[in-house]
Amino acid sequence: MSPAERDAEDAGGRGDVLRGALLMAAAAACYAILHGSVRYISSDIHPFEVTFFRNLFGFLVLLPWFVMHGLQPLRTRRFGLHLLRAGSNVVAMLMFFMALSMTPLALVQALGFTAPLFTTVLAIFILGERVRLRRWTALIAGFVGALAIIRPGLQPVDTGSLLTLGSAAVWGFTLVIIKVLSRTDSAVTITAYMVLLMSPLSLIPALFFWTWPDPAGWFWLVVCGVSGTAAQLLMAQSFRVAEATVVLPFDFTKIVWGALIGYVVFGEVVDIWTWIGAAVIFAGVTYITYRERKLAASPERA
Repeated sequence: MSPAERDAEDAGGRGDVLRGALLMAAAAACYAILHGSVRYISSDIHPFEVTFFRNLFGFLVLLPWFVMHGLQPLRTRRFGLHLLRAGSNVVAMLMFFMALSMTPLALVQALGFTAPLFTTVLAIFILGERVRLRRWTALIAGFVGALAIIRPGLQPVDTGSLLTLGSAAVWGFTLVIIKVLSRTDSAVTITAYMVLLMSPLSLIPALFFWTWPDPAGWFWLVVCGVSGTAAQLLMAQSFRVAEATVVLPFDFTKIVWGALIGYVVFGEVVDIWTWIGAAVIFAGVTYITYRERKLAASPERA
């Protein structure tokens, strides 16, 4: 390869990294908008109903995608597993939105970073994956970060924090199911069933707390649906154009946006322990992601 060709390749790589980082930062901002909107609207509409409308409007945003792909993505022999995946996803979202309605925004976001830690632990028991010393160290560090945030024994553990950790654990289980599904079904099929099933499943608990939104309520519910779906698409595209371990640190800006929205809109102040705990959790998650990518690329694993 000539020096000119090598320089062109390096420039292209840097361009991919920059584009991936910007996409991840945009995804984090959209997630912060979603979480702030959920917290705001939950004072008038129950979080369970907000969950349903977030899924419904998210489905409507993706409707052109279904028109383009038709019924082809729905071909599967594992409908039961897709149903379990959608159901666990709905449970995680219900718990997370409930936590947002009662707990400071940045604190919920910080504890939400623990989901990949739960995924790694569950993968050991469910999938039989092997985890060695360095990943165990990262796992333990991540959970220590969570303890630093909630500080049990030093302060009362609030319901919102417990709901967030429960949501992270259920979402971790959902990610394990996705790993299993990805062995036989395409990402398009997995996404199609998620979008189709989550709206009717989330409608069931919403009906027990149903109230019709006013015009302002409709606006914020649409914001929830659009920002949530935009965040997922931006994050997926970020992982597509650049390595996950390179762009993942930019997801941490989610808590920066969350702290800003929490302070300006709700008068919430983030204490130092939340920042420290979030940083420790995120460092553990980033290292686990790095190790999994490295092992997946090794000749032995291949």
